[in-house]
Amino acid sequence: MKGNTVSSDHTALKNRLLKNQKKLKSYLNKNHIEAYRLYNKDIPEYPYLIDIYGKHAVIYEQGKRLNEDDQALRELHQNNIEQAISEVLGIEPSLQHFKIREKQKGNEQYRALDPKSDDFFVINEPPFKFLVNLERYLDTGLFLDHRPLRQHLLTNSQGKKVLNLFCYTGSLSVAAAKGGGTVTSIDMSNTYLDWAYENFLINDLNPKDHVFYQADVLKELLVRKENQEQFDLIILDPPSFSNSKRMEEDLDIERDHPLLIRDTMALLSPGGTLIFSTNKRKFELHDIISQHYKVKEISQWSIPQDFHQTQIHRAFIIERR
Repeated sequence: MKGNTVSSDHTALKNRLLKNQKKLKSYLNKNHIEAYRLYNKDIPEYPYLIDIYGKHAVIYEQGKRLNEDDQALRELHQNNIEQAISEVLGIEPSLQHFKIREKQKGNEQYRALDPKSDDFFVINEPPFKFLVNLERYLDTGLFLDHRPLRQHLLTNSQGKKVLNLFCYTGSLSVAAAKGGGTVTSIDMSNTYLDWAYENFLINDLNPKDHVFYQADVLKELLVRKENQEQFDLIILDPPSFSNSKRMEEDLDIERDHPLLIRDTMALLSPGGTLIFSTNKRKFELHDIISQHYKVKEISQWSIPQDFHQTQIHRAFIIERR
C-alpha cells in the first residue's frame, strides 16, 4: 500500500478511546452530556475526529494524511475504528457515520450528503434539547464546542434583546431565549432557519415570540444600521469563508472581520455586549479592534473539556469603551 501503513490490530486505538472516555466520564456524567468529542487525531496513524451523539458515533476523516487513491488503507482504518468504538462504547457499526472533512471552499461544508435521509433525532444538553441529523449534511446541526457558550447565554440573557447573526440551526438562539431573552435569528439559509424554528418548539419556546429572518447578513447589518436598530446582546459566529450565490460579496473572516465587527457594533445598545467567535485556525484579532473597543478573550472557558486538546475556536467579548 502507498502512503501510511497501519496494523490491522485495533488495540492502540481502542486503548486511546478507553483512556479518553475514562478521563471525560466524570465531566459527562456531572453535566448529563450526550454529545461530545471523544477523539481528536490522538494517534498520528489515525487522522480522524470521533464525536459521540447518544447511541451514535460520527467519524470525520480529516483528509490530510491519507492517500486519496489508497482505498485499502481507508477500509482498514474504518474496520479498526468500527471495532474499537463497538468494544469501548457498544455502538454497533450501523450507527457509526463516516464522513470526509476536507478543506472546503464557500458553502461546500454544508452540502447535502444524503438528500433522502430523514433521520433527525434529539440530543439532550440540559436544560436544552437539539435536533441533529448525522447523515443528510456534512455537519450535524449542533456545534459541540459551543456548549459552554450556550450555558453562558442561559444565565446572561434575561430581559435582553438578542441578535444572533449567522445563526445556523439556532442552538445559541435557543440558549438565549431559554435564558429570558427576545431573540432575532438571521441566516442566509431557510433550511437552517426552519431547523432553528423546530429547535425552539422542542425546547417549549414559542417561536412567535421571536424573529427568524432569512437574509445576507452582511447586507442586513447595513439595513438595520440605517434603521437605527439596537440590541443588548449580539452573537456573531460567522463561517471562516463563504461565497454563497445568495451573497453579493464573498466573506473571508480573517480579511473581513474588522469591518464586520464595526458594522455589528453599530447595532449594540449602550452597555451592550458582542460575543464574537470564529473557528478559523490561527486566527488573530486585528489590533484596530482592541484600539476602538474593549476586548476580552474568553476562549479559555468557552472551549469545553472534551476539546481542550485543540484550539477549536477563539471567542471574545467586545464592548464599547
